[in-house]
Amino acid sequence: MDASSSAPVVALSALRRTDVTVAGGKAAALGELLAAGFPVPPGFVVLTSAYEEFVDGAGIAPQVARLVAARGPAASDDVRRLFTSAAVPPALAAAVVRAWRDLGAPPVAVRSSATSEDLAAASSAGQQDTFLDVRTEAALLDAVRACWASLWTARAIDYRARHGQDRGDGDALALAVVVQQMADADAAGVLFTADPTTGQRQRAVISAAWGLGEAVVSGAVTTDDVVVDTARGVVVSRTTADKQVRTRAGATADGGTREEPVPEHLRRRAVLTDAEALALADLGQRVQEHLGCPVDVEWARETTGALALLQARPITALPEPTGPVPTDWTVPLRGGTYWRASIVEQLPDPLTPLFADLAAVAVPRSLRALVARALGSAVDDDDIRFPTVNGYAYYFFSNGAFARMLAATPRATAWLVRERDRTGVRGWREHAHPEYAARVAVWPGRDERAMSHAELLGAAAELLEAGCTYYTAVQSVVPAAVLSEAAFRAAYDRLARRDGDPPSLDLLLGLDSAPIRAEQSLWDLAEWAHRHPATAVALRAGRVPDDPTWHQLLHDHLRRYGHALYTLDVAVSTPADHPEPLLATLRQYVEGHGDDPHERQQRAAERREAATATVLGRLDPVRRALLVRLLRAAQDAGAAREDALADIGLAWPTIRRFLRESGRRLAASGVVDDADDVFWLRRTELEVAGAGDRTPLADRVAQRREVWRGQRLASPPQLLPQPPALVRRSLVWAMPGGDEAQTGPVVRGVGASGGRVTAVARVLHGPEDSARLQPGDVLVARMTTPAWTSLFAMASAVVTDVGGPLSHSSIVAREYGIPAVLGTGVATQRLTDGTLVTVDGDAGTVTPLDSDGGDDGDDGEGGDDDERVAPGGARSQARWSRSRWVLVAGGAAALVVGVVVVRRWRRR
Repeated sequence: MDASSSAPVVALSALRRTDVTVAGGKAAALGELLAAGFPVPPGFVVLTSAYEEFVDGAGIAPQVARLVAARGPAASDDVRRLFTSAAVPPALAAAVVRAWRDLGAPPVAVRSSATSEDLAAASSAGQQDTFLDVRTEAALLDAVRACWASLWTARAIDYRARHGQDRGDGDALALAVVVQQMADADAAGVLFTADPTTGQRQRAVISAAWGLGEAVVSGAVTTDDVVVDTARGVVVSRTTADKQVRTRAGATADGGTREEPVPEHLRRRAVLTDAEALALADLGQRVQEHLGCPVDVEWARETTGALALLQARPITALPEPTGPVPTDWTVPLRGGTYWRASIVEQLPDPLTPLFADLAAVAVPRSLRALVARALGSAVDDDDIRFPTVNGYAYYFFSNGAFARMLAATPRATAWLVRERDRTGVRGWREHAHPEYAARVAVWPGRDERAMSHAELLGAAAELLEAGCTYYTAVQSVVPAAVLSEAAFRAAYDRLARRDGDPPSLDLLLGLDSAPIRAEQSLWDLAEWAHRHPATAVALRAGRVPDDPTWHQLLHDHLRRYGHALYTLDVAVSTPADHPEPLLATLRQYVEGHGDDPHERQQRAAERREAATATVLGRLDPVRRALLVRLLRAAQDAGAAREDALADIGLAWPTIRRFLRESGRRLAASGVVDDADDVFWLRRTELEVAGAGDRTPLADRVAQRREVWRGQRLASPPQLLPQPPALVRRSLVWAMPGGDEAQTGPVVRGVGASGGRVTAVARVLHGPEDSARLQPGDVLVARMTTPAWTSLFAMASAVVTDVGGPLSHSSIVAREYGIPAVLGTGVATQRLTDGTLVTVDGDAGTVTPLDSDGGDDGDDGEGGDDDERVAPGGARSQARWSRSRWVLVAGGAAALVVGVVVVRRWRRR
């Protein structure tokens, strides 16, 4: 618009998108599109200067400021009465009427256009008012004044306050009014040029209904929905609704709108043909290209068939593009069994491409080495693999390898006996951990800038293999912890416990472990901040403090505990290189939330020692000696298990540093956009790019991220090919992820820590979500590792997809005294973030409060969940032979018996 113009009313075509401050977001966008030749109905705009002239002339500005400052949204009615009782200045009224007559005095739509509206960061959509089919001068002036008043609706005041758009006094606010010729519409609706649910940029989503579009925007009518693939130019889906009412113009002779029944012959008829939907999607794409971003468009189809654009604004909070959710779980290799267990428990999400390639070598190599040592013979590379299905990691055992391993169970048992000094807790302490630490210690001092691409990748691969070898060794600590606790609890309950005695669990709590020490260290950082007000203020404000002493303390904490992993995938940051999740917990501590972990551990230790003295003091020497031995073994193995798991990530900060150095170089040369894109390359692509090929790979990376986000919404089956229902249900107890096919309102898992609590469910998908957890929320995650421990201080309960009674989640939840339901297989998909749930750690159930809490009578088979894609497409339902599953069940039983025999032998 011409900057020299001082008129309060200008033609819509005179505006451009830069005129937001004088015309508001809606008018500026429409003016831009109209001037560019898009089919926008003609009109004019009453500028923000007119609003200011009206407010100043009526003398209501000070009253508005006082009312809003004192009462906030509750002042809305009184503020609006100030507007509607004041007269529009005569000269201004004359200018508005003159502009309408110059337009031909047609029926018009009068819409608010706020300066804080239709922006990319916050749309303010629906906060102000619209008036349709305005036909007289008096009605036009009343509509303009009512639009001005709608700047002060309760929802608008509240919205601006929550988004920090004003201080509440209105000094920085003004509102323009768009007056447009009414489109003679027989149908209308909304078009999103990108899918607002999945974020897919090549999917346009259209809602359509008969009549005017205002009812569509307000949600008053049921709409047809059409999805268009704009890349291919085809309609990919449509839903045709039973449209019972429509909004029409001409409520009275003076204008207005009315609702009327949709004629019977139109109710179930599609509003848009495929050709019309494609034309509308194409129009939306041209608007998107002109405005430079995905847009939300209000459209109308006139009785002539012509399309009209009534509004266009950026789509706010558009999610990143998400690919389709996979339903076909056909396996890539036949002749074997796929298991999501063991190391896969630490990989709850689809793997990123580079990690998948590196792990496909490192993981089976470490496992094949262990099997070869145990069985005394080599295992072929094809017998044990680590493939992915729809991005999810699986162990693959060939049928021949499984049969040979089952037949060799006695030999493996004998090997465990012979090698007892190199397995279990003792083997971890004396061999596995020192050897791993020594292999890692060689690399941190290396200057990655002086290393070639090949050296960086080779070092990362070597370190990852060291970590996988260590993890394989750690797995011998887990059964030691499981069996030693089970043995103690059984002996305690049968030989010692009387009515009124504490439960066996009380004798196993309050022990020292790496995750607890890490939490105490973090608490100590918060306590230091409490003693230094400037640091505390910065943390409360979400800023990183400037104090160098505090930075050194944080550095020392990260040096000791920053290698803790959220997942084994190297694409996910560790606290050492991205401490933001820890800072979120520190903020909560500084604000007074959470319990002092030192005091909590001391109380638990005192209860443990008191209970131990009470029970053991009355036993005869034989039973006391037995209980003491079993108790010490259970306490030692339980703490060792947590320490062993906490140090799996020793190599990960260095792995990430080396790979990100390659990523930085590739980004600098234009191969990728960002250093972290390196994790989305295949190993061969990284090798080729590192050798000098500068072929751009950014589009390939973006596509893989999109596919990954869709895969992440799936529920990977625990076993593939999928077994018969009866077999699957009989094996659920042995799998870490529970029954992913369960349905019904109640989510079921393993009750791993007792108690019952009702609170808000907070679904966290990774460390980037940690700041969303508020004190008292229920922590819902696919799994938790030692890196998650600090969040337990904030949570009232914990629920996971993966895990069991002896998992990290269980142990820490018991230390904190909060309920835990683990191994649900479905919690992160079935539970909606922000809803109220009841977690029953004794029953192992999670019940959303909007359900009746009862069993829906479903037997757990069949039926898709509303929010989760049930695994097992048609091609993945190959039925397994009974003999194969007899083999599987027999093998599992034999392995368990073997472990028990070894443990009993060692106790002798």
